[in-house]
Amino acid sequence: MKQEKNRWLILIAAIITNLALGAGYAWSVFQTALLETNTDWTLSETSLAFSISFAMVPVGMIICGPIVDKHGGKKVVLAAGLLFGLGMFLTGFANSIIMLYLTYGVILGLGIGAGYGTATALTVKWFPDKKGLAGGLTAAGFGSGAILLAPIATNMIESVGVNDTFKILGGILLVVICAASFVMENPPVQEKAVGVTTDKDKNYKEMLRDLNFWILWAIYTFAATSGLMVIGHAANLASYYTLGAGAVIVMVVGLANTLGRIFWGSVSDKIGRYKTVMSMFIVSGTGLILLNFANTLEAVAGIAGLIFIALSFGGFLGSFPGITAENWGASKSASNYGWMFTAYGIASILGPSLASSIRESTGSYSMALLISAGMALVGAGMILFYMNRVNKASNVKQKAVKQN
Repeated sequence: MKQEKNRWLILIAAIITNLALGAGYAWSVFQTALLETNTDWTLSETSLAFSISFAMVPVGMIICGPIVDKHGGKKVVLAAGLLFGLGMFLTGFANSIIMLYLTYGVILGLGIGAGYGTATALTVKWFPDKKGLAGGLTAAGFGSGAILLAPIATNMIESVGVNDTFKILGGILLVVICAASFVMENPPVQEKAVGVTTDKDKNYKEMLRDLNFWILWAIYTFAATSGLMVIGHAANLASYYTLGAGAVIVMVVGLANTLGRIFWGSVSDKIGRYKTVMSMFIVSGTGLILLNFANTLEAVAGIAGLIFIALSFGGFLGSFPGITAENWGASKSASNYGWMFTAYGIASILGPSLASSIRESTGSYSMALLISAGMALVGAGMILFYMNRVNKASNVKQKAVKQN
């Protein structure tokens, strides 16, 4: 009973940690205010700060993953809280694009990686019987950050300005994350044995030599690109397609992102990770098409499109920790998922940059949305290829066992 209570307490702490770290998803609210305050900055320049921040996430995960696997997550989450809070606080003093890249991009991004990677990996270890649901709930905390903080940040910006908002939120979130760190720990040895064959687990070096990793990595890249593009430009998309107030749309996207992690994570435990990924590509692609034609159709079509994209994006993030653990084991999941999550880092640069560059050169988001829809189609084809590949390999093994 004690262990059962402990793992739920750790899950709650992980959700709180990711909830605070999820402030990074409210970037488009801050970006709008920064562009109004710093008139010599451009959309492409400020969008790069968001891209750098989330590109740093897998770096933080890779650095901290082995530490978490060996020693637990207390000190890592504590360090994550310090980095994230300090990065946001110092952003309040940023008076140049380079400083913005350093504070919000590098420092804050490393904090997200250290904290998010630890929280996600620990829940997968503690819940080997419910990987999809636990991963989805933990990831949901991350997605929920924008729901809570977008309206708070908007009101604070109107009241005290964007710079002081960064400083105040940075201090508060630092305390919240550091407080949650004190209950983070690895499960006891006997807990690992439940549903997990640690003797067959692979470390990241072995995983990187596996072709299946690179196929899944490419699929994850395609999966995350459109979601990060929409999250990074949510307020701007709301203005361009006349969908409503930017802060409200950021909240809607955040809510869909959150619910997607819980819903699809639960679904994946029932029908399998790969069928779920296939379904999410279809839903995301549909959402991109709806958003692209929002000006021709009704605004509700554009809002529905945003919801479909964010819902699927949340599901991808909720599913891939379980996919990584199932393929290469849970005992080294913190380190291994860090390498898998580099796909997210690539997508964090590709998605927002694609949208901003096309928007500035053509005056429209249309081409970026259509390219992303094409990527969803390719991703669906790749996961179908992967499923056939895995089934063939499984059949070959079964035949070999029967012959012996």
